[in-house]
Amino acid sequence: MITRARKVNLVLAAALVAAAAAGQAHDTAAHHRAGRPGPAAARGFTLVAAGDVLPDGSVLDRAASDAGGGGYDFRPMLAGVRPVVSGADLAICHMRTVYDTGGTGGTGSTSGTGSTGGTGSTGGTGTGADSTGTHVLKSPPQVAEGLAATGYDSCSTASSHTLDDGADGVRRTLDALDRAGVRHAGSARSAQEANEVTLMRAGSARVAHLAYTDGTNGLPLPQGQPWAVGLIDPDRIVADARAARRAGADVVVVSLDWGAERQDRPDERQLSLARRLTASRTGGRPDVDLILGTHAHVPQAYEKVNGTWVVYGTGDQVAGETYDDQGVQDPRGDQSTIGRFTFSPPARGSRRWEVTKAEFVPLAFDLDAGRVVDLGAALEQGADVGAVRDRIRDVVLGRGAGRDGLVMAE
Repeated sequence: MITRARKVNLVLAAALVAAAAAGQAHDTAAHHRAGRPGPAAARGFTLVAAGDVLPDGSVLDRAASDAGGGGYDFRPMLAGVRPVVSGADLAICHMRTVYDTGGTGGTGSTSGTGSTGGTGSTGGTGTGADSTGTHVLKSPPQVAEGLAATGYDSCSTASSHTLDDGADGVRRTLDALDRAGVRHAGSARSAQEANEVTLMRAGSARVAHLAYTDGTNGLPLPQGQPWAVGLIDPDRIVADARAARRAGADVVVVSLDWGAERQDRPDERQLSLARRLTASRTGGRPDVDLILGTHAHVPQAYEKVNGTWVVYGTGDQVAGETYDDQGVQDPRGDQSTIGRFTFSPPARGSRRWEVTKAEFVPLAFDLDAGRVVDLGAALEQGADVGAVRDRIRDVVLGRGAGRDGLVMAE
């Protein structure tokens, strides 16, 4: 997996880069004077990105059962994707909900019906509604431990549910991720944290992870804390991406919680925003190297836009039963993908790390077993999941990504 690098304050970016460049030049010259070889050749890396982690009551009941009555254990639930996730150099997830205080008796609603159609767990947190009718979601902090054990390195935490428990929910969530050793981007406990970029090392590259959401379900930003969650603003995203470059990022990855729920096709806002962000360049190099979309709760297409890969929607990696507006169960809500992108070092005369291989892994969440299933692996074992796998494939390739080299992972 990755070698983690600390967050870097954007105000210090220019000084840090200048110092690093000077130090590298000195080291290289010393090597040559001593007759020793210079720095090792640059190494590429693989990055995987999975969909929303959205535990409802049934999911929490399964995690409690897997823990044997001692809290919650999400590791068995995610074990089916661990080979894909832990096998990458850098793995990114989307933590859609905020965390409660933990324990076996959490603080969430135990009676409300959530946006995924499930009900809150009677033994922990789940879904409910506030006085405005907005669905409120909270999860136990043990989710973070499960994500870390699966191999995730960073999670986007900007979503329409980031403010479901106000500033306290943001703080508890980021505290739990920190304890588990999982980096995060998209929400903040302080103005200083909001002004930092999440930088990680993968291969020979420094990778910045930025994250934003299109809204907070009408919930206001905490008083005096306008920085609590990153909201989608194309000018801000570009400015942050450029600041991340100045902080030393070779690759800039942007997670976006956007789009209409339960829609296979990206909407016009997604399409126009993708075009705008991928067209932005500084010194001939794109400001954004990869866009990862969440929020639709169903898989959406991948597409190469202006030479940059965009995942419009991964779908939900972990979620309970999903219902449409008429109250009919929608099986698409249990389907998702993991995107896997191989980045290679810049070619001679270029500064951009290029994606030289683009793949997707079709997944499904088995509601009965409470497990995430790699459909390709399940097919090899004789499971009757070919139709589901094929439907996901058709959606993912629906905007012509196959012509640009996207393939379903074997």
